[in-house]
Amino acid sequence: MHADIDVAVIGYGPTGLIAASLLGRLGHRVLVSERWPALYGLPRFTHIDGEIARIVQAAGDIDLALRDSSSTTNTFVNATGDVLVHIPVSERGLSGFPEHLSIYQPDVEAAIDARIRSYGTVQLRQGWALTGLTQDDDASTLTLSRWDAAAATVDPTDTQTVRARWVIAADGAKSEVRALLGVDQDDHGFNERWVNFDTEWTGRVPARFHDTVQTCDPARGHMTMRIGDRRQRFEFALNPGEDATEMARPDTAWALLGDKYGVGPDDVTIIRKVVYTFESRIARQWRIARVLLAGDAAHTMPPYLGQGACSGVRDAANLAWKLDLVLRGRSAEDLLDSYEPERRPHATALVLGSIALGRVANTRDPQQAAARDAAFLAGNVPPPPAMPALTTGVLHSGPGGTVEAPIGGLTPQPVIRQGDRTGRLDDIVGFGFLLVTRTDVDAVLTSAQQQFLRDLDCRVIVLGVDTEDVDGGLGDYLDRLAADAYLARPDFVLYGAGAGAEIGELVDELAGQLAWQAQPVGA
Repeated sequence: MHADIDVAVIGYGPTGLIAASLLGRLGHRVLVSERWPALYGLPRFTHIDGEIARIVQAAGDIDLALRDSSSTTNTFVNATGDVLVHIPVSERGLSGFPEHLSIYQPDVEAAIDARIRSYGTVQLRQGWALTGLTQDDDASTLTLSRWDAAAATVDPTDTQTVRARWVIAADGAKSEVRALLGVDQDDHGFNERWVNFDTEWTGRVPARFHDTVQTCDPARGHMTMRIGDRRQRFEFALNPGEDATEMARPDTAWALLGDKYGVGPDDVTIIRKVVYTFESRIARQWRIARVLLAGDAAHTMPPYLGQGACSGVRDAANLAWKLDLVLRGRSAEDLLDSYEPERRPHATALVLGSIALGRVANTRDPQQAAARDAAFLAGNVPPPPAMPALTTGVLHSGPGGTVEAPIGGLTPQPVIRQGDRTGRLDDIVGFGFLLVTRTDVDAVLTSAQQQFLRDLDCRVIVLGVDTEDVDGGLGDYLDRLAADAYLARPDFVLYGAGAGAEIGELVDELAGQLAWQAQPVGA
């Protein structure tokens, strides 16, 4: 039986939005199933890093997405205000955006949603829940049922059946897809309850609220951060025995806000309140035949690094270009086996890092908190680790078969000029593989290698010939690599770099790792 669509995306949060948009941009038939009839419209996640902003740039109108955003630092202090951990911010990081951004999620989602609706290849089934899933050798069969939002249940009399070649399960921490497939999770044992009050300032935002501050008070941990420019999030730890309903009451909110921050009804309006249980769980299997788990369906983490939603966006970007090659018949389905080995170690490192910072924030024993403070203030605790890089998968490997840094890390997005167009690199060259070189490719690549790059839709730019390196970012990056050229993947990961004479070897190695089919198979 033939497939109706190429990819079904289950869930229309950040992970599903990115997956649907990138696949739609690449021309594939996509169906999105989401039980809620409209975008959520309120902020849940409030932080992205520069890498994620760059992926959003590929998926939507980045200026619209970030119209209510600001750069932010992140500081952990003890109960008396002494700084334990400070994570600074660069206003223009490697990816072309501030390294840490406070954002307003509805703007980001609306910008991507608008782009998706412009493609004509993406069908949106908002108000439909997945209620059944079976697989065979050719496709997955999905049963969708109309969702009654008021009753929070499905209507079993109103169903649709869809055949999809591939399924991305981006349906959150309580993933219905994961449950239907019987995939277990490993629990890393971090479970804390915090009450969240999102507010909007009635007047000018006081300067002391511009950055993110986590107060590690054993009596009650608390945190504040901006949501874009006009809104503010306040969070407070629930202590053992406290009732979640009582802690989310308005009078409790005003008591906490007044006590910890000196903020009252004249200063802010409460626009959302909810109690979260922070979890740290990782699915034991991310690919189940034709189904791929992504985002919170694959991994959940505490919010202390601000990387939960970011990790799901990375999953989507990783899957999009690999599914594209498989759907085009250029690579075998085995290419998708590289998804979990690439993404699992990266996500796991962030889960464990988030847990470590979460334990700092949730130390309730006063003596342990005092010892913690003394260790941090004496400089006996190492700083938070750098963002992990990919260490395996579709990457150039050295003589011993190992991937060595900086391969697997991120490539830059500076400003370039081509002809009469000047702008961010990705806005000029588009989305896909990218070869940046200071060497004439005609002199170092065979006609077959150049044809492979064309068929791959790899953009090739030659500095000083067809491309002006306006701010020197590409040349500086090549200098740091001690290379004449580098090859980047569509998810902006460095595949490999080398001298001019080595470009052909990099191209051939990439073709081999992709199991490249010069004549598309089964597309």
